[in-house]
Amino acid sequence: MPRQPRSPEDSSVRLLKVGERVRHMLSELLTRQVVHDETLTARTVSVTEVRMSPDLRQARVYVKPLLGSEEEAVLLALRRNTAFLQREVASRLGLKFAPRLKFRGDDSFDEAERIERLLADPRVTRDLGDEGGDGGGETGADTGRAPPAD
Repeated sequence: MPRQPRSPEDSSVRLLKVGERVRHMLSELLTRQVVHDETLTARTVSVTEVRMSPDLRQARVYVKPLLGSEEEAVLLALRRNTAFLQREVASRLGLKFAPRLKFRGDDSFDEAERIERLLADPRVTRDLGDEGGDGGGETGADTGRAPPAD
């Protein structure tokens, strides 16, 4: 399921900063293999994004295992170790309330790959190539402006 687009109120500076701090903390915990779980220590997991709720009590954590291998097993292991990760983040974050972490797979890379495949399709390439077929210059009809006088 693709991520929902952000609304303006979702992207306040504070939410972005806290989300980025949580992302860095989780990345560090996973990189240093602080979590004692065979599934997580055997794989490299990227924390691609953390989206905080407006009250900073919920954090949606988007993760992607290296090369996308066994994503479901990694998500299951992260969900098993959520309590430990929440405690670690809470102790390092210093907020009044510790955010509740919800781990989700990051589908944005798959979506980007799908778009790349669509753009590489010969029919689409042909259509994109026709845009500059008349020399690429703008005419008055294209821009709504009158052509320059001679």
